[in-house]
Amino acid sequence: MLSNESDILAAAEAWRREGRGVALATVIETWGSAPRPVGSHLVVDDAGNFLGSVSGGCVEGAVITESLDAIADGRARTIAFGVADETAWQVGLSCGGRIRVFVEPVA
Repeated sequence: MLSNESDILAAAEAWRREGRGVALATVIETWGSAPRPVGSHLVVDDAGNFLGSVSGGCVEGAVITESLDAIADGRARTIAFGVADETAWQVGLSCGGRIRVFVEPVA
């Protein structure tokens, strides 16, 4: 789901204040044809609710799963998807580009 960046960050803050586990995913690098620009955000809570987008649907499910893992273990991680990456094909990134996404739990 797309939303403006201030809505996404406000949701992260509000969800955290409500006591939810929260993770923020941010596109940190793109190359070639990428669905969303650097700086795009996706916020995920511990129930799997989310707001925003880091891939326009190509890899969103995988990023949500990584976000839930980050909430559970408290560790940030960087994940990458690209057309040459077998994982990218599995999740549908066939647009010909690459993206790197930083996923961090919100404390």
